[in-house]
Amino acid sequence: MIGLEVNDAVIVEQRKVLEQALSTNPKTQKALQNLIRKALMEVRPQLVAAARGAMGSDPRGAANGIRLSVYKKILGGNVNILNMRKKAGNPTTYEPSRKLQPHQRGGNRVPRGERTNKVMHYGPHDRQFILRFINSGTSDRMAGTRGGRLSGNRGSIAARNFFGSAGSSALTKAADNLSTLIDTEIEAMLNKK
Repeated sequence: MIGLEVNDAVIVEQRKVLEQALSTNPKTQKALQNLIRKALMEVRPQLVAAARGAMGSDPRGAANGIRLSVYKKILGGNVNILNMRKKAGNPTTYEPSRKLQPHQRGGNRVPRGERTNKVMHYGPHDRQFILRFINSGTSDRMAGTRGGRLSGNRGSIAARNFFGSAGSSALTKAADNLSTLIDTEIEAMLNKK
């Protein structure tokens, strides 16, 4: 005769551990969101570097306008150059350098309008629109379309598509890294007693 003895306490304990490892568990969901945030935080500096490379000169820090978000209701997140819902940072005090000497004629003698002044002083985290212009390009830009005294063609910006190319490779690496982090976290949860 073969005897089989089952220890109910071990089975109950293993069941509790497995339930804790499910993504529906709030603690596990919070841990997974933290892992997603960690993976995206490694992607953002790569995209900021790509933006700086595409712009050449960035005195107001527009490259810092790349933002990341981690979703609350589903597991996931994104990195983007879309506008934030509200103003993100402090205004900048940067003024472009003037090339004329005080006694020289030339330059723009028309005072800046209110809207121009406001845009000139957007902080680094509020300048996503600059990144979108550089990424997707613009058509010819005309001055004086807001009722000002100026007129003229300011040219166009050629599309550089830095965000798509740099973003896809960086996010592929981040997905692989995230997979490893999740496997490690779940293994730690299952081995914890």
